[in-house]
This record gives sequence, structure tokens and C-alpha cells, in this order.
Amino acid sequence: MIHRFSSGGPWEAAYGYSRVVRAGDLLLTAGCTSTVDGVVTGVGDPAAQARTAFRIALDALDAAGADPADVVRTRMYVTDPGYADAVGRAHGELFGAVRPVATLVVVAGLLHPDHLVEVEVEAYRPETPRPLARVGA
Repeated sequence: MIHRFSSGGPWEAAYGYSRVVRAGDLLLTAGCTSTVDGVVTGVGDPAAQARTAFRIALDALDAAGADPADVVRTRMYVTDPGYADAVGRAHGELFGAVRPVATLVVVAGLLHPDHLVEVEVEAYRPETPRPLARVGA
């Protein structure tokens, strides 16, 4: 079964995507940046942007039924290789105990010129079994 969750972000409805899609036991986030209430936060600070972006992703996963211990993969996109250490350390603060597989990629740019970081998070959380309905009782 597939369930879609929205966070009300400014681009979700306009661009036709969900913040989180749950497909059975797998939960996938859309790309998350440090955009909060339509404003980019942490301008010029890649670590702050990474923390905010991951918090947005983790809050969305929580709303869909997963928690940080369920995270199995992360992807980080940065606009400058010089941001890798700060973003990687921010990742370590959040996921050091979980240790998901991770990818960090340098990209030419992101949607807003102040975005330095975008992240994606995937989690695995078994769906709660549903009780069988009794027929003819």
C-alpha cells in the first residue's frame, strides 16, 4: 500500500510532489532544504542548513510513522566541496548512532541561490499489521 504525506511546503502543491511517500515498509522523503515558512534559514552556513534540512526530513518521517533509528540511507547535495566536512559533521551529530548508508554529492546549484545543502532521507519501518476483519460474525 502507498501513502503520501504533505508538509505544506511551498513547492509541494505547485510542483506536484509529496514530502514523504510510504511504500509498504519503506519511507522516502523528497529533497529537503533549510526553507522554513518560505524563507531560507542559515544563509551562508552549510552546517546550519544541513541540520535544518535533516530536521524537516525527520519531522516528516515522524509524521509518517518512522523515527531516526529507522533511517537506512541519506543523501546530501552541496553546492561547494568545501561544505562537505561541515555537512558531514552535522550528519554525524544526527545519525552517528544510527549509521545509515550515506552519499554526499557536489552539485552545480540548487533551486534558491541561498541554498547550500539539500538532503534526502530513507527509512525502513515495518507497517503495523492490521487485524483481520471477521466476516459473517
